[in-house]
Amino acid sequence: MGGNETTPAKGATPKRRLLQRFIKNRDGVTAIEFAFLGLPFFLLIFAILEACIAFAAQQLIANATDDVARQFRTGQVQASAQFDEARLRQMICDRISILVSNTCPGLSVDLQQFDTFEDAAKTTIGFNLDGSIKTKVDLGPALTKNMLRVFYRWPIVTNRLAETLPDGKMLLFSSMTWQNEPF
Repeated sequence: MGGNETTPAKGATPKRRLLQRFIKNRDGVTAIEFAFLGLPFFLLIFAILEACIAFAAQQLIANATDDVARQFRTGQVQASAQFDEARLRQMICDRISILVSNTCPGLSVDLQQFDTFEDAAKTTIGFNLDGSIKTKVDLGPALTKNMLRVFYRWPIVTNRLAETLPDGKMLLFSSMTWQNEPF
């Protein structure tokens, strides 16, 4: 007899003996334990990786916002009749296309001019009824105060600990406030 086998009681029914043999058998315990622990472990690993990628996307959006704002501040891009929200979205989208698709779904941009920096600090984010963000594009001329805000709805799969929007996406956000140079 092997070490794992036991003799069931003589009066036991065949079903009971089969159950006792199943309970006493230690073959495959490692596979069952791995099945119980493997799923949470891999979910944790994927959540960590997803959080890292979202952090990289946040940094990419912050860098894109800073780069585009610098072009406005120095007068490389000036307010004109051809300058609109589509062109501003494309300027941002070109800089973040390494992590998002070429059409940048979920990207919203807001560019406003203000009389003072204090007025810019008082602005709030407005949301439409469908959850989209109220935006406008109004770049001021030389020596005006401007604020560029960029929002991106980042899709998440495993990181349910992140603060999410009603549609299950995470809002990545970047802002830059400046005064245009005398160009």
